[in-house]
Amino acid sequence: MTTLTAIPLISRLSSRVIRILGCNPGPMTLQGTNTYLVGTGNKRVLIDSGDEDTSSEYTKILKDVLVEENATIEHLIVTHWHCDHIGGVSAVQKLLQLNDPKSSPPTVWKFPRSSDDLYDEDVEKSLAVWTPLMDNQRIEIEGAKLKVSHTPGHTTDHVCLILEEENALFSGDCILGETTAVFENLYDYILSLKKILGENSTLIYPGHGPVVSDPNKKIQAYIDHRKKREEQILTFLKNKRNQEPSDVMEIVESMYQDTPKNLWLAAANNVNHHLEKLLKEKKVSFENDKWSVVHHS
Repeated sequence: MTTLTAIPLISRLSSRVIRILGCNPGPMTLQGTNTYLVGTGNKRVLIDSGDEDTSSEYTKILKDVLVEENATIEHLIVTHWHCDHIGGVSAVQKLLQLNDPKSSPPTVWKFPRSSDDLYDEDVEKSLAVWTPLMDNQRIEIEGAKLKVSHTPGHTTDHVCLILEEENALFSGDCILGETTAVFENLYDYILSLKKILGENSTLIYPGHGPVVSDPNKKIQAYIDHRKKREEQILTFLKNKRNQEPSDVMEIVESMYQDTPKNLWLAAANNVNHHLEKLLKEKKVSFENDKWSVVHHS
């Protein structure tokens, strides 16, 4: 198993960016969720809020940082609805209210989920009030201008944020500092990767893992990895005897021979996402729970 880079609970990454770990390490969250305090003045932006289960531990650390910086939070931007990014919002709101009972609560921002989003989770409903983000919207505070970029694929509501002063990208879970990311919709995810590649950022502050100092190389590697998997699937379907239709597990068995069989179901989930993308592009067909390659004249 790959050893993850050690990340301190608090890291000053630049004159306007402080990273605070969400205190929620795990197989999916790596070292924990990265939250970011952004800006240089008394009023700052907080990007993501960690997990509900570790929010008391997280807010103690956040409080120390705010005291040291003589700052409060004016805007809380949630990159997407997953619980390890949205779960600590209420705890952060309570912390700010206790710190200054007369202060206005921060504006909580989040991009709306798609109307056909099949993931019916209650976690988003825990937000009492939130304001919808828009693509290309700008949120400005002293020392920082943040541009919103809607980047669906990981989730339908996922956004990245571009810190214009540093030409840096807060990538949420679109790009991680280590390992590859998971996704709900590969077609949209690839489009989003190409979109952020076009930003030509000089730095990535990811939702998990260490800072990425070579963004274009990292983003292109993500795209190439998915393209390689796609080519493997098409090659398998083309080379199968008489090009008979195949089910997903046949494809998994061919592609993941070096992967333990107890992980094949997880691999099948990825293969399914690839097949759905190829179906959308009319490169494969699906009938009777089996997949075939499509020949174009």
